[in-house]
Amino acid sequence: MIVLENTPSLVLVLAVGVLCGAGVYLLLERPLTRVLLGIILLSNGANLMLLVAGGRAGASPIVGNAPPTVRMSDPLAQAMILTAIVITLALSAFILAMAYRSWQLHGHDEVADDVEDRRVARQAAVNEPAFVDTDAAETGETLDEEAAGLYDEVLERAERERVERERGDGDEPEPGEGPR
Repeated sequence: MIVLENTPSLVLVLAVGVLCGAGVYLLLERPLTRVLLGIILLSNGANLMLLVAGGRAGASPIVGNAPPTVRMSDPLAQAMILTAIVITLALSAFILAMAYRSWQLHGHDEVADDVEDRRVARQAAVNEPAFVDTDAAETGETLDEEAAGLYDEVLERAERERVERERGDGDEPEPGEGPR
């Protein structure tokens, strides 16, 4: 049997699949503690995948530290794993803080439904607008037509300042404006 040098172990590949699958399953749950466990499992699966992708173990990746015949380990995979560990730790601390605050406020850490999101989804299912234009009956204009005719203070002030610069009397402020 010929074994290539970069062929990963089947057990490690299965472990990556199981960790990632269990992590995704837990991410889809409602309680924040399960979401936290899912993120931790998913990141451990990703770290193991990076370790497997780094190839077989070798000498330390310092030039001159090992004999020339011994292959060195890939330092990039190790650096990426260390970075991923730090990011996972920060994300875990954040989710733990959210779960603790939710526990203080509500007595549980379950993520609640967004009422507005459900309303918009129901109306989108029947293809109705998600808003009611209450003043359209009074004015006879749609929201788009009203928005096109709205007064824009920024544009008006820029136009006024441009006219003042052209006339050359922009030195004194208008009454009520104050110093510039």
